[in-house]
Amino acid sequence: MSRSGFLLFGLTLLATSTLPVAAQTTAATRAQDSLFVRQNYRKLERLIAMRDGTRLATIIYVPQDAAKATPYPILMERTPYSAGPRGADNYPTRGPGPSRELSQEKYIFVYQDVRGRFLSEGQFEEMTPALPPVATDKARRAAKGKSQPHDESTDTYDTIEWLLKNVPGNNGKVGILGISYPGFYASASLPTAHPALKAVSPQAPVTDEFIGDDARHNGAFFLLDNFDFTNFFDVPRPQPVAKYEELFPLKVTDAYQFHLNLGPIKNANAPQYFNNRARIWNEYLTHDTYDAYWQARNIRPHLTGVKPAVLVVGGWFDAEDLFGALHTYQAIEKQNPNATNRLVMGPWTHGAWSRPDWSTFGPLSFGENTAQHYRQTLETPFFNYYLKGRGTFGAAEATMFDTGLNQWKDYAAWPPKAAATAFYLAGAGQLAAAPLVTPTSADEYVSDPAHPVPYTNGVFAGRNNEYMIEDQRFAAQRPDVLTYQTEPLSQDLTIAGPIAADLWVSTTGTDADFVVKVIDVLPDDIPTPLPNPNNVQLAGAQRLVRADVFRGRFRNSFEKPEAFQPNVPTEVKYELNDVLHTFKKGHRLMVQVQSTWFPLVDRNPQKFVNISTAEAADFQKATIRLYHEPGHASVVRLPVVGK
Repeated sequence: MSRSGFLLFGLTLLATSTLPVAAQTTAATRAQDSLFVRQNYRKLERLIAMRDGTRLATIIYVPQDAAKATPYPILMERTPYSAGPRGADNYPTRGPGPSRELSQEKYIFVYQDVRGRFLSEGQFEEMTPALPPVATDKARRAAKGKSQPHDESTDTYDTIEWLLKNVPGNNGKVGILGISYPGFYASASLPTAHPALKAVSPQAPVTDEFIGDDARHNGAFFLLDNFDFTNFFDVPRPQPVAKYEELFPLKVTDAYQFHLNLGPIKNANAPQYFNNRARIWNEYLTHDTYDAYWQARNIRPHLTGVKPAVLVVGGWFDAEDLFGALHTYQAIEKQNPNATNRLVMGPWTHGAWSRPDWSTFGPLSFGENTAQHYRQTLETPFFNYYLKGRGTFGAAEATMFDTGLNQWKDYAAWPPKAAATAFYLAGAGQLAAAPLVTPTSADEYVSDPAHPVPYTNGVFAGRNNEYMIEDQRFAAQRPDVLTYQTEPLSQDLTIAGPIAADLWVSTTGTDADFVVKVIDVLPDDIPTPLPNPNNVQLAGAQRLVRADVFRGRFRNSFEKPEAFQPNVPTEVKYELNDVLHTFKKGHRLMVQVQSTWFPLVDRNPQKFVNISTAEAADFQKATIRLYHEPGHASVVRLPVVGK
C-alpha cells in the first residue's frame, strides 16, 4: 500500500490464551500501555480554525500533570490517514505517542486531519503545492480572511499558534514528525516555520512523485502501488467523514495476472474499477511529463531558510519513499549550509523503524532490534534534547547501516567522498574494469509487453516488500534479462552513495524502459541456514542491492519526451538511489538489465504513444540491444570508498 506510513492506533487486543508466547508478551505490553495512557493523559478533540476560516479536526493528548510548574513540549503529526481514534473515552492502545518510548517520556501529543481529509473541513489537495516565498514571516502571518492563500506551512503555523495559546501546560516548544505522507507534512512545516517549531523529523517523506517517489520513478508509472492506494484513498468526499469506503471491491490473489488481464492502463477507468471517479488517479495519468503539476508538488525547492533542527529518517529497503528521505536531506543540506540537519538510514522497509521489533527481514538477520536501537539512541534523544533541553544529542551527521556488513556506521557527510569506479558491461556476461576494444559488440533481447519480466518471484496479491533484497536468479534465467558479473572479489568492496547507470542502447521500437539492478552474488560454498523453514538457498544467491527503472523517452528531458529512432545507438543515463553496502571478499558483483518490471511498473507499449490512452494494439515486441563497443560503452559507476 503506497504512502501507508500512518500510525496504527487502536489495535484490537486479542485473547492471550489463544496466542503464542511472543504474541502474549506483545498483548500484555499493549495492555500496560493502554493503562498508562488512561492514567497519565487526558484527551481533547477540537476544530482549529485556519487563517481562511477552515477548521481542522485535531486530537490532543495532554499529560495529567501538565501545568505551569511542570510544562511539556508539543509533539504533533499532521496526517491524511485519520487522527483517530475518535471519542472522548476512546484512547489509542499503544500510547498516544508515535512510539512507546516517546509516550513514556510524556509530551503533549497532537494529531490533526489535514485539510479536506476525514473530519477536517476544506478541499484536499494532493501534495499541496507550497506558496511562493514572502518577504517576511510577519507579512505571511498578518493577513487573515477567506481569500488568504494557504498551504501546509501556513496550516501548520496556524495550528501551532492555536495550540500555544489554548493548551495549558505547554513549554512553548513544538516538534513535528511523520512517516510517508505525514512525512511530507513534516517537511512542509519547514518553510517559514513558526518560531516555536524547534525539531522536525520527516521520515520516509513523499518528496517528488514524478522523479522518484510513489507515483513515478524517472517517469515510469508505479502501477501496482497506485492502483491499490488510490482505490482506498482517492474517494470523493462531499463533506467531512469519519470513515472512507473503497471505490470498488478488489479481491486479487495474483497481482501479476490481474494487471496483465486488465490490459492497457486506460482500462482501469472501466465501470467496475475507477470509472473516472478518482481525481488523483486521473491526474497522475493525465500529467505524464514533468509539467507544472508535478513541479509544483516538489517540496525540495521550498526547503530554504530552515531553522528547526531536522532529523531525516529512511530505510534502505523502502519500496515507496527511499528517494524522499535521501533527497529531502540533500535539499536541506544544499540550501541551508548552516542548518542542523542529520540523516539516518537503516535496514528497514517503509516505516519499519516504528515497529516493536525489526531484527530480521526475509532471509536477513541484523543481530539486534534495529528499530528499538533507533528509537532509543536517536529519535527519543533528538526530541528530548531540542524540545525538553534534556540530555545531549551528539549523533553523527549521517548514521547509516551497511547492509553488507550488518553494521551501523557514522559519517561526517553524506554521501562521503568516494571514487566513481566504472564497471563495464562487457561481452560473455562480464562486468569488467575496462571497456572492450572489439570493433562492434552488443547483446540483445526481445522485450515482449505480453510477457513482462515480473518484479518478484512468486504469486502475490499485493506488493512483496522483500523484492528489494530478493534473490534474482529467477530473473537471470529469462532470455529478456541481460546479466553481467565480476570474478570473485579479492577483497571487500564498499560502496556509499548514488549509483550511476550509463547505457548505450537501441530498439526496434520507438520507446523503451530500462531497469538496472546491482546485485551481490554470494559464493557457492555458503551453507544453507538451519533451521530453514522457507527453504532458503544461499549458495550462489543473487541478492538485490539496488534497482530502479527509467522511461527511455525522458532520456534528454523529463519535460519534453522524445521517441527513439529505431536501431540507432542511443545513450540513456540515470542515477539509482544511494546505497551503503559492502560486497565481501569472495562475493561477486553483478548487474542485470531488463525492460519490464511488472506489475510494479506499468508496461511501456514500446511505441511512442500516450501510454495512459494507449490501445492494446499499440503494445508491441521490440528487440533491445545493449552496446559494449568503443564509443558506445555501457557502464555502471559505483561510489567506492576506502580504497
